[in-house]
Amino acid sequence: LYNQGEIYNLSISRGTLTAEDRFKINEHMISTIKMLDSLPFPPELQNVPRYASTHHETMHGKGYPRKLSGDQLSIPERILAVADIFEALTAGDRPYKKAKPVSVAIDILHRMVLDGHLDKDCFNLFIDSGVYLKYSEECLNPEQVDVVDISKYGE
Repeated sequence: LYNQGEIYNLSISRGTLTAEDRFKINEHMISTIKMLDSLPFPPELQNVPRYASTHHETMHGKGYPRKLSGDQLSIPERILAVADIFEALTAGDRPYKKAKPVSVAIDILHRMVLDGHLDKDCFNLFIDSGVYLKYSEECLNPEQVDVVDISKYGE
């Protein structure tokens, strides 16, 4: 069952988000932090709240909610940022944007590396390991899964 806030958020039409819409979407990080910090995680899962709350941070320190810089982010947090953005770009269930083909999503991630948003080594691992392709073939609509020329993202 959806609550009224979820129904409102799902009703946002495709296209450019307003400042209010963007705030509502970003607000999920604060709720995530509060909720997860209140849970008694076992020792082996003690980093879950931090990982879940840092996937919108950037290497250059202009992300949210804490504006952490790359040297303040662990490798798992940097990897999660790459994966989260790829999933968001290719997701077909967002009312405010159309799902992108895999090649376009990878190009955007690469630009984000060049602009200092994402960790270069984590992006390269994402590409070189082929995990993006495995995810794409298993989870995306077939029409989104196009050819990616990974040679253009080399060192």
